[in-house]
Amino acid sequence: MTVNGIIAEYNPFHNGHQQHLQCAKERNHADYTIIAMSGSFVQRGAPALLDKYSRARMALTCGADLVLELPACYSASSAEYFATGAVTLLDKLGVVTNLCFGSECGDHDVLLQIAGILLEEPEEYRTALQSFLKQGQSYPSARTWALLQYDPSLSAYKDILSMPNNILGIEYMKALLRRSSRIRPDTSLRIGSDYHDKRLGDNQSSALAIRQAIFSRHDYEFLESQMPGNAYRIMSDALKRACYIGSDDFSGILLYKLLSGRQEGYTQYLDVSEELSDRICNHLCHFGSFEHFCDLLKTKDMTYTRVSRSLLHILLDIKKETLERYRSLDYIPYARVLGFRRSAAPLLAAIKENSSIPLVTKLADAEKQLEPPALDMLREELRISEIYFAVASIKAQQTMQNEYSTPIVILE
Repeated sequence: MTVNGIIAEYNPFHNGHQQHLQCAKERNHADYTIIAMSGSFVQRGAPALLDKYSRARMALTCGADLVLELPACYSASSAEYFATGAVTLLDKLGVVTNLCFGSECGDHDVLLQIAGILLEEPEEYRTALQSFLKQGQSYPSARTWALLQYDPSLSAYKDILSMPNNILGIEYMKALLRRSSRIRPDTSLRIGSDYHDKRLGDNQSSALAIRQAIFSRHDYEFLESQMPGNAYRIMSDALKRACYIGSDDFSGILLYKLLSGRQEGYTQYLDVSEELSDRICNHLCHFGSFEHFCDLLKTKDMTYTRVSRSLLHILLDIKKETLERYRSLDYIPYARVLGFRRSAAPLLAAIKENSSIPLVTKLADAEKQLEPPALDMLREELRISEIYFAVASIKAQQTMQNEYSTPIVILE
C-alpha cells in the first residue's frame, strides 16, 4: 500500500491545493492520501477562516481520503514545532510512505542537505552562527551566512531560507531525520501565486489573497475561479451564513486575557520573550483590536506573525510548560479523525493494525481509548476549539457548535 501524507491548513482549499494533491497522487501512484490538517487555529497565529469540519469536507471532496486534526499547540506554533507535531502524527500511523509538500526550491537533495546541517549543527557551523549573531545580524540572516560559510556549495541557494515553503520543507525533513522515519520526503516545485502574494490571479491565487478579498467584501463570485467546484460550494454557503471569522473577532477575548495577566506578565506563554511581555504591558492602553495590536507591537526584529502567534498563545493559554509536557509524550499520543471516505476502509484498517497511537473517531469513546496524559491533551484541544466555536456562533448568530454532538465528515 502506497500512502501519501500531506501537512496542510487549507485556509481555504484552493486550486493550487487540489493540483498538488492530484499530482502527488499520480507521481507516487498512491493508493490513499492522508491530510494532517490544522484545526481551529493556523500557523500565522490566527483563527482558521472556516471551521475545521468544513475545511476537512473541502479536502475530502477534492481527493483526500482521511483528514486528521493537528492540535493547536503545533498548528499555531513556529515552523519547527508545526513540522515536528505534524510529521510525528503521520509517522506514528505506521502506514504513510511519502510526505508530499511544495517548495519554492523544488529540489529534494538541496533541502535534505540543509536539513542535515541544521539538525546536526557541526561545530564549524555553530561557531559561524554565533559570530554573525554577535555582529548584530538577525537570526535568519546569521543562519544563512553560517550555512554558506560552512558549505560553500550552497552559495547558489543563498535565498532558500527566506522563502516560507522552503523553511517548512526543511523543518519537515529535520523532523523525519530526527525520528529516523521510513517516510520518504517528496517535494515538488510550488507553482502559482507566492505564499505571501496578496494579489488575485486568474485561477491560482494564494490562500492569503482569497482571505483578504473575502474580508474586504470583494465580489465573492471571483472565488468560483479560484477554488475547485466542491470547495467553492462549501465556501459560498459559509459566506452566505457569515460563518467565517478573522483575528479581530477575538479582540475582546484577547484584551480581557491581557488585562487579567498584566500584573504577572506573559513570559510563561509559548513564544513570549521578556522583551515582548514588557512591550505588551507598556502598549496595552493603546489596544484597538487584535490586528491593530500586532501592528503596534511588531519591530524590526520581531515580525507581525511572531507577535500574532505569541498573542494567540496568551489568548488560548498555551504555555511553555504545555509544550514541554507534550514533548514528554513524544509530541502527540493520539490521532483524531475529522473525516474520511468510506472507500478508505482498507486504509483505516491498516492504521489500526500498524499505528503506535489510538485512532479517535468518536469523542465519547476517547476515555476508554486514551491514557490520562493523552486524554488531558485531547480535552485541552477541545477547550481551545470551544473558544473558536463560541466566537463563530456569536458572529453568525447561531447556536454554538458542540464537539461531542458534531459528527465527523464521512463521504460515500
